[in-house]
Amino acid sequence: MRHATKLADLGVDGLEAVLAQAIAWKQGPHPRHIPGKILGLVFFNPSLRTRASFEAVAMRGGGSAIVLEVGGGVWKLEDRIGAVMDGDKAEHLKEAVPVLARYVDILAVRTFAGGADDAADFLDPVINGFRQYSTVPVISMESAVEHPCQGLADMMTARETFGSTKKLPVTLTWAPHIKPLPKAVPDSFLLTAAAAGCEVRVAHPKGFELHPQVIAEAESFAKATGGSVSITNNLDEALTGSRVVYTKAWGPATKSGLGPEAVKQFPEWMTSRAHMEKAAKDAIFMHCLPTRRNVEVADGVLDHPNSKVVDEAENRFHVQRSLVDWILKG
Repeated sequence: MRHATKLADLGVDGLEAVLAQAIAWKQGPHPRHIPGKILGLVFFNPSLRTRASFEAVAMRGGGSAIVLEVGGGVWKLEDRIGAVMDGDKAEHLKEAVPVLARYVDILAVRTFAGGADDAADFLDPVINGFRQYSTVPVISMESAVEHPCQGLADMMTARETFGSTKKLPVTLTWAPHIKPLPKAVPDSFLLTAAAAGCEVRVAHPKGFELHPQVIAEAESFAKATGGSVSITNNLDEALTGSRVVYTKAWGPATKSGLGPEAVKQFPEWMTSRAHMEKAAKDAIFMHCLPTRRNVEVADGVLDHPNSKVVDEAENRFHVQRSLVDWILKG
């Protein structure tokens, strides 16, 4: 049984297979590749593109979807082992997950990081609880650590634009925000770009480091694919000659000593046209969305012809139907 809750579940070979099929399928009519199959979509946190794109995968593929919003018409779910359940969580994953697995063919789960403790978040308790208790494949629609479907869509967009991602210089840059955000999207962009053979530059102010094990995993992927990973606090250095500029806000490392208000302290890191002009002439701009205009990214970047954010969002559908196919044929 194949799961897809992290890039390591696919590996480089799985990544290449999913991307190749997604790109090929985008060129033709939508295949009804999952007739009669049911996707169970479990949301602990809100969504727009993720929910709509997975429901579209089910309907266009000839299947159907059951959408459950935890705490909104569905019992709040407990994930802690040995918990004394005397609070507002009425059901444990140990019962809820195997029951759901008897109704559907795939379970997809969206659950954000808590943000208070990077080490605790890195254990990814909810998504790993679903993996442990489910008798059907589990897909991450974003977890505390990774957002693999977003990473796949990012790399598909880069390949559509440039043809190949081997040795492609790409920059993942931190951006300011009104509040700390999870690190799953930057983690997945870093991991997937490294596994696709890119030369990845990660730029952020001091105190916003990504988890060291994520960086080590990305370096391992890069070593296997001929890519590279470099990390800097100098944004100009990271942007110079880059052909993909990927902007994402995320919160400070929890042991950095920085408080939550630190995300507002570096307005000069908002991606502007001046930043894009430091990159290569054919550089594209990418962001997972949603984004706060003129906080994370300037209007002039989002509205520029080289902005690929809408194409990138469309590609969520294409990589996810390919990923579902990869899982079921496994």
